[in-house]
Amino acid sequence: MWAVTTVTMLVLAGILPDFQLQSADDESTTRLAMTAALGAGAFGLLSALVWPLLVRLLLLVPALVLGLLVFFLNGSLLIVALRLVPSGDSEAAPETAVIVAAVMSAVASATGGALAVRDDDAYRRRLYRLADRRRRALPPGPSSPGTVFMQLDGVGHDLLLAAVGKGLMPTVARWLGEGAGGGERPTHRLTAWRTDWSSQTGASQLGILHGSNHDVPAFRWYEKAAREVMVCNRPTSAAELQRRAIDRTGDGGLLSADGASRGNLFSGGADEQALVLSIATKRRDRRNRSRAGYFAYFSDPANAVRTALSFIAEVGREIGQSTRARVRKARPRVSRGGLYPFVRAFATVVERDVVVAAVMGDMFAGRTAVYADLVAYDEVAHHSGPFGRDVDKVLERLDRALALIEKAAEHAPRPYRLVVLSDHGQSPGETFRARYGLGLGDLVRAGCGLPVPRRARRTHSGAEARAAVRAALRRPVEEGGEQHRPSRRRSEPIVLASGNLGLVSFPDVPHRMTKEEIDARHPALLTTLANHPGVGFLLVRSERHGGVVLGAYGAEIPLERLDDDPGPLEVFGPGAADAVRRTHSFPSTADIMVNSAYDPADGEVLAFEEQIGSHGGLGGAQGRPFLLSPVALSAPVDDGQDLVGAEHVHRVLRRWLREANGPQVPVQAEPRERAA
Repeated sequence: MWAVTTVTMLVLAGILPDFQLQSADDESTTRLAMTAALGAGAFGLLSALVWPLLVRLLLLVPALVLGLLVFFLNGSLLIVALRLVPSGDSEAAPETAVIVAAVMSAVASATGGALAVRDDDAYRRRLYRLADRRRRALPPGPSSPGTVFMQLDGVGHDLLLAAVGKGLMPTVARWLGEGAGGGERPTHRLTAWRTDWSSQTGASQLGILHGSNHDVPAFRWYEKAAREVMVCNRPTSAAELQRRAIDRTGDGGLLSADGASRGNLFSGGADEQALVLSIATKRRDRRNRSRAGYFAYFSDPANAVRTALSFIAEVGREIGQSTRARVRKARPRVSRGGLYPFVRAFATVVERDVVVAAVMGDMFAGRTAVYADLVAYDEVAHHSGPFGRDVDKVLERLDRALALIEKAAEHAPRPYRLVVLSDHGQSPGETFRARYGLGLGDLVRAGCGLPVPRRARRTHSGAEARAAVRAALRRPVEEGGEQHRPSRRRSEPIVLASGNLGLVSFPDVPHRMTKEEIDARHPALLTTLANHPGVGFLLVRSERHGGVVLGAYGAEIPLERLDDDPGPLEVFGPGAADAVRRTHSFPSTADIMVNSAYDPADGEVLAFEEQIGSHGGLGGAQGRPFLLSPVALSAPVDDGQDLVGAEHVHRVLRRWLREANGPQVPVQAEPRERAA
């Protein structure tokens, strides 16, 4: 590595006029080479010793700002290194030093194989060195296997199979026995599971990690008791949801025994946490570990430079793809301007690199259980759609990340089982506003007889990566006009969107309103919503029946009769009635729950947010994620049975942890029975 950086420094000295390694009248080649070698050595030594200290001193700097400072700090170290060279003739202009240091770090990163999947011997030797270093620093690891759970956010079961069929995910194909050579023995089994009505990361991951997602009716909802809007990707809301789940189950979570949580909304009870939203509740807390993973990763300048360069390339890729979509006048399409290219680059580059590096570190440390979330596909699919060239590249990179983790497992101090799963899928379709020219909030106001603004405010996307960016920048997660405590006139309804699921609440009524009360106040509202072609069905409380599903043409079916007469729920497939009945039992369910229309012929829904790939309600691929598990583990469910709900997935993962010898989640931590 030292020889490579020395050669790089010599080449740059010959190219850049403001960078010299010896005085102009000195023509000694030997002296030039010696100066370059000493300069490269001093730069490498300063990078190894001083850089981690600089990172620790910058703990109060937002993570993304630190990424931008990488180049300038590297340049400063190079200037110091040149001053230390005995010849005294080496010098570089500050702007040139930045370029030289960046190139040298990039070359070091490329030749070192930092966070890139490579099959060559050099990369394998690097893994051996990392593993050996860990083994010398730590006591021998246990012989019992550890488990790594990798969540591919938003990747549905059928999409995964399609990606395997197209050759986009060769690692997954090999695990399933469908590799390029064919005839391979599968090492993993693929199981589809069914989400709850709220098919989104907040509900699914809370249930998977903490065993309960009770009273999480959507991605965002209004709680009348607290007069507050809850949003799953707001740090304060995530912390409160996690607290409620722990109180309900009486257990810290899936990762409470020697676990690590990386890049998640919730901790799962892990002692080791990084990039976890539920602990990012204070803006200026030095003890806050939610961004610790960024600084652990950026403490290596080679990693920092590589990720920064990849970040810039991804921004350019998104701008090019969105421009091509506009030129082709592709439909459906949503706005992808503003800060979105940077949000996408964060999700597909920064978050991926940092999380994968953290997981590798956990494996080399021999931790018992690790759960990590990669949000790259979900973020891109929201804006580019669930299918097509834009997301194909993302799926390829996710597969490479899995291959890298698989390689790291070969050198870990204990054996590891790699489980891959998703929290939901994504359903395609244009937005409700694009189809009908008005949003759900406008339709509700019209049904209430309230004035509809000529230019209604758009509902911003609630994708998880956007909240992760804001947490990294220490910005509060408040979206659009959404208020933490709504200050609008109490008589007006609050309309919130969660993908293709809408929620309507009347804040001046302290209890959940009944159909009869809503009809008395706004006689046309329920009829207007139920008969709109973009609405699939409504759920409301009834004084007579307890709960009813409303549909077009006057359909009104009590919940207890849905099994015999599903009515408007029939097109949503098996399990829809159970999902609706469960949500009806939640204390925080909105006065009116609105699910968009669904076309089973093409799998399309209509998002109430600005998304052309959406999830959050019933309809299509969004409710059918996957669980990819080693065949060495017991089957998730018996033949002929379905894996239904995030809480059921939690029980399966707990069982797998108990199947291994060694520290396990306590038996007494089984979730309590869900309240009726």
